[in-house]
Amino acid sequence: MSPSHALRHALVLVRGAALIAAATLFCFRIHLNSASTALLFLIAIVLQSLDSKFWEAAIVGVLATASLDWFFIDPLFTFRVTHRLDVITLACLLIVSLVVTRIQSRWRSEARESKLQRENMERLYRAGTELFAQSPSVTVGPALLRPFWTCFALDAVCLFDQAAKELHEIGASRGDLASKTRDGYISGRNAAYPELGIVVRCLWERDKILGAIGFEGLRNPELMAPALASLAASALEKSRIFHSAATAAANAQAETLRSAVLDALAHEFKTPLATILTAAGGLSATGSLSPDQAELAAMIEGEAARLGELTSRLLRLARLDREEVKPRLEPADAAEIAHRSARRYAKLWPDRQISFRRNGEVGDVRLDPDLMSLAINQLLENACKYSRPDARVLVELSAGENAAAIDVWNDGDPIPPNERSRVFDRFYRGKDATRTAAGSGLGLYVARKIALAHGGDLSLVDTGADGVAFRLTLPVSKSEASVAE
Repeated sequence: MSPSHALRHALVLVRGAALIAAATLFCFRIHLNSASTALLFLIAIVLQSLDSKFWEAAIVGVLATASLDWFFIDPLFTFRVTHRLDVITLACLLIVSLVVTRIQSRWRSEARESKLQRENMERLYRAGTELFAQSPSVTVGPALLRPFWTCFALDAVCLFDQAAKELHEIGASRGDLASKTRDGYISGRNAAYPELGIVVRCLWERDKILGAIGFEGLRNPELMAPALASLAASALEKSRIFHSAATAAANAQAETLRSAVLDALAHEFKTPLATILTAAGGLSATGSLSPDQAELAAMIEGEAARLGELTSRLLRLARLDREEVKPRLEPADAAEIAHRSARRYAKLWPDRQISFRRNGEVGDVRLDPDLMSLAINQLLENACKYSRPDARVLVELSAGENAAAIDVWNDGDPIPPNERSRVFDRFYRGKDATRTAAGSGLGLYVARKIALAHGGDLSLVDTGADGVAFRLTLPVSKSEASVAE
């Protein structure tokens, strides 16, 4: 007990003793009987109990009982009681004084608790008002913690943000609040350290954990910690919803801008290419060109046609990227489509050894021929573009029980393991691909969208160190499979 508390208790006892002494002197001078004196003492005990602890008021009650016995009950000036009624009077005074003292002590305790709860509710309201008055764009990290720290006069407050994987702390912790908050998040359990004045609460949104928050120096933590944690979780979720909405709005605006740019590029590319093709064809038709000039004119015409085809394919890939792929399914020969693409790319890439092979009879499969040609062409384009001259490129069609598989394999360096899970991501290009050739990073993404729209899939085949292979699978109904057999 500190010296200031000991002095305060001593003053309370001295005051109670002085009150009883004054009442005794007054009653003794006017010769009041024991019953009237007992009532006066009882009033004094009630007054003493208004701002004292139970044990302090109890001592004053015992002192009043002893004074009544000594000065007012025969024989006087002794603690010996001869009359039975006097014994009852003394016992009643002591019991009533103790009961009143106890009631007064409990009432004061409840009044203090009620005052504390009212103050906590006011602090909670003030913290919530400050927190939600902030802009959602800044309600993260220290900005989220500051209202708790200031409104509740905490020693320290700490937040672990699961999304950002960041730890934020305000104040000076004496009990390593940061590590305890991180441990609470990792374990997914609330924790309390009464000896350090620390309480840690996990932040949940339905069944998803958002992080953890720790408080040091929080009064009445059993009541306030859950409320503060709920407030922090709401603010954190509000901030994340705002950032998601802002990102979605920015993406939508970028998508609109990209569509406008694509439409403009389509017009700007197609018009000069058509002019070049017309001019090259006109030069060839004159018949007055030398063999070298005719060869140059044919080269211009061929390259212009190829550039026009590449432009059309890239624009179509971009449109399929932003639109939902809706294939027009019809019975088609998958082998013929794959073989046609292989023949076409063998002419476009004469320095690659492109071949086609079929294993088993697949028969007709319900697919969209244009979209499927686009997907296979994209796989062949990548196989040729990211392989060395004279490299082998194989297109192989295999028949399964319920699916047909089209493998496109090329001889070359395999895709690094750390990039394999991302090759189908939108706009993703690996380090080697970026150095080797230009591209948009949309080809494999759109090709997989086409495969999925047909009820199939596009996946990377594990070939070890033996080149790179992609497998496009298409479902085959049982009736079609039986016809093929």
